[in-house]
Amino acid sequence: MKRLHPASQQALCLVKGVATFSILLLINVPAAAQQGMYRLRLDRPAQTILGLGFEIQSDSIGSENLGLPDKVVAVPHNLIPSERQRLYKEMLKGFRYCRLAMGLYLRGLDQEQKHIIERYPGQMKDLKEMMDGAGFDGFAPEYWSPAPYWKSNGKYQGGSLKRFDAPFLDEFADALVADVRYLRQHGLRVSMWGLQNEPVVGHEKYSTCAYTGEQYYAAMKIIAPKIKAAFPMLPIHADSWDGQHSAGGKLIRQDAALSKLIDYWTWHRIGHNSNEQIEQAAHFNADTLGKPVFNNEFEYLTEFLHRPQHLPKKATPDERFINTAQSLMNWFVFENSPTWFWLHALKPSYNTEASGYALGFWRPPDDDDFTRFPQLKKGHWEYNQQNWHSLKGFLQHLPWNSVRYQVEEEQVRGDNRILAWKTPAGKIGLALTNRSGKPFRFEVALGAKKKLRGWRYTASQAEISLAQSDAPTLVAAVPHLAIEFWIEQ
Repeated sequence: MKRLHPASQQALCLVKGVATFSILLLINVPAAAQQGMYRLRLDRPAQTILGLGFEIQSDSIGSENLGLPDKVVAVPHNLIPSERQRLYKEMLKGFRYCRLAMGLYLRGLDQEQKHIIERYPGQMKDLKEMMDGAGFDGFAPEYWSPAPYWKSNGKYQGGSLKRFDAPFLDEFADALVADVRYLRQHGLRVSMWGLQNEPVVGHEKYSTCAYTGEQYYAAMKIIAPKIKAAFPMLPIHADSWDGQHSAGGKLIRQDAALSKLIDYWTWHRIGHNSNEQIEQAAHFNADTLGKPVFNNEFEYLTEFLHRPQHLPKKATPDERFINTAQSLMNWFVFENSPTWFWLHALKPSYNTEASGYALGFWRPPDDDDFTRFPQLKKGHWEYNQQNWHSLKGFLQHLPWNSVRYQVEEEQVRGDNRILAWKTPAGKIGLALTNRSGKPFRFEVALGAKKKLRGWRYTASQAEISLAQSDAPTLVAAVPHLAIEFWIEQ
């Protein structure tokens, strides 16, 4: 009998309503620390990977997420025309979804303060231009706070809904339907919808709206049917925090009629070590009712990773670079996720949280401190390489609607991950990572002779061309803190 690695036991758990394993594993005598044996199973397709998501700061926010300034600090609004086009073509092309923070980065109001509209002239035009220029599928609006009329304190920051009786929630639901119509009337495609970002969080200096589990359930009980009636093909997700295991998620699962209206369970595992998706796979995959789970916000709040107790917690930017890639990969492999969201495309040059939040930085017109980013002109942007290089290869080499394929691993290694897929054109793709502290040799049996071309990404370099492989087994020596992509030609 072959004994399963402890992580493998979790990864092999069949979840009620889920018909595929997260991964297939063959555990024999552990391989040498510097190499691993893998076997691609082209007879074992798993989920379709729809594409990746990002968020856009299309209005102002104070540094350290404190305050909602009146000045317009926004992308693409602050960028000069050529920089807008460069953003669309060089960074955003390849993403499928843009998360839209309602009540935060879209927070204009009608006269009654019931409906969210653009706050400055041209905001909706800017968002449509970005969608068309980058070619992404559409927006994923989600409320950081509903409009102040509906709030207990009459403002975006802090508070909760003012009431939870059925007549009030019915009127509130109509307003949320109208908000989606407003987006669509301005030419924005809407690809998915959520009631509330992080419903357990309340903050008096930040757009929030706190819900207890019972309140979230009561609101969704009335709102979700109206959203589905108005937009039958619009996916609804819950709850942008703890998914199906949140207090509200548990109540939704007990309501057969309501649970049928929920398409995805969404989680926030901000800055967590990618090992979590392996070690806690059984938790994330439990009680889904057959619905996909995914992480719809990932960033770094500090220099620390949420690591197991036996590992050091401090992480360098280069370690964050590889952890981000592995988080994405592990959600796909161990949780069968259809998508994964990074936080911001760009953040302002003077926001203190920008380095952990953003794929790049832009200089707003009111930033005259050139001791930061001295070469960055006003209205221009530049890459935050450690974060950008984590995702660049996936945007280039993992097309929308690629199908993941299972891989047999002799040992599940948290520091050496593998992801395999077929593109819609039928080409095999592999992503390999290494954070083991020394070079690691992947030997991947492909099942037949295949011609693959390789590219390497590090925190400081992107798309380093590698020699081609034309053999039934791919042998790739991946350096420490590197990602390699091998694509069938």
